[in-house]
Amino acid sequence: MQPDWSSKFADRTQRMKGSAIRELLKLTERPEVISFGGGMPAPEIFPVKEVGEACERILKNYSEKALQYGTTEGYNPLRQMLADDATKNGLSCQIDNVLITSGSQQALDLLGKVFINPGDNILVESPTYLGALQAWNAYECNYITVKSDKFGMLPDSLEEGLKKKPKFVYVLPNFQNPTGISFSLERRKKVVELADKYGIPIVEDDPYGKLRYEGEDIPTLTQLDSEMRGQKNALYDGNVIYLSTFSKILAPGIRLAWVIAPPLAASRITQAKQGVDLNTSTFNQLMAYEVGKDGFLDTHVKVIRKVYHERRDVMLDALEEHCPKGVSWTHPEGGLFLWVTLPEGNDSAELMKEALKENVAYVPGGSFHPLGGGDNTMRLNFSFSNPQTINEGIARLAKVFRTHLH
Repeated sequence: MQPDWSSKFADRTQRMKGSAIRELLKLTERPEVISFGGGMPAPEIFPVKEVGEACERILKNYSEKALQYGTTEGYNPLRQMLADDATKNGLSCQIDNVLITSGSQQALDLLGKVFINPGDNILVESPTYLGALQAWNAYECNYITVKSDKFGMLPDSLEEGLKKKPKFVYVLPNFQNPTGISFSLERRKKVVELADKYGIPIVEDDPYGKLRYEGEDIPTLTQLDSEMRGQKNALYDGNVIYLSTFSKILAPGIRLAWVIAPPLAASRITQAKQGVDLNTSTFNQLMAYEVGKDGFLDTHVKVIRKVYHERRDVMLDALEEHCPKGVSWTHPEGGLFLWVTLPEGNDSAELMKEALKENVAYVPGGSFHPLGGGDNTMRLNFSFSNPQTINEGIARLAKVFRTHLH
């Protein structure tokens, strides 16, 4: 007898929803569509030569290790390289703080598995990263949202949320996805101080931190927390769990990211990962280490910054040239995205139908708001398309604005 599959699914699957971005990509596979929807790096600057040479060396010299199972924590030379880089940038960190994951999305899901009980509150920005919401919805949590401005979370709103005792605070202080804004140093310090005051952990998601195109680098929340505790040349044992990825500085297809966490949290995350995939691809870890061990990634990041800086400027100039009055946007100092706000009363999801008729696409902003709202906003990606395509795409989008906006 054929089973009734719908009656077999766990209750938590009712909270699972498809990613609006992934669904959008299906609609934009037509070559004539200019898509600002995905968060994809520019494929023409992938380090194909360096990756190919690294793979040859690995298969020649380390094939038995590279093609074998590995430890759940990750390949030790790669973990040490990441710990050293974090220490160089001001964080007291050792190899036992570092765990390699199969992309940052796996890290987010593992955090849900380890920390979230049904009914727990998670404190987030609004809007915030859609992938985090998608990872944690299945664990049946609730969201507390914090008001923000162009400098980051508003301290009074943050403290009000912390008083409700969320399980943790989730933030993207550098070039946030989706808005592109960055927290000021003053706001970062306030987040760290208030979270410490109320005993609430912070999850700091930092996939774009190395992609700054203007302004000065600002310490991460993890660094500030480490400094506040007077930790130096020691195992990090503070209040922040830090996430970052090779997707934006090497290639997203290798699905390689890392977590820096206090020892007890790192141990629990490791145990959770053992039940998921045993270990992240050993071959990919060795490849990332071979490519990065002699400082190549520092050089390559400069190339990425130059290309994306130009594309960001082209998109900002095109918006200024083509968009009608009443439309506004953020001016990100780095990252991959900027955030457009339409006059109140307009629905960017409805407007998408008209945009697709003009063969241009974006991500409607409502998906990034866990408690609803943001219907008159949209996210645009500037890293994937070349300058000529960006100009044409924004001209098409502005035509839609002029014709259909209230």
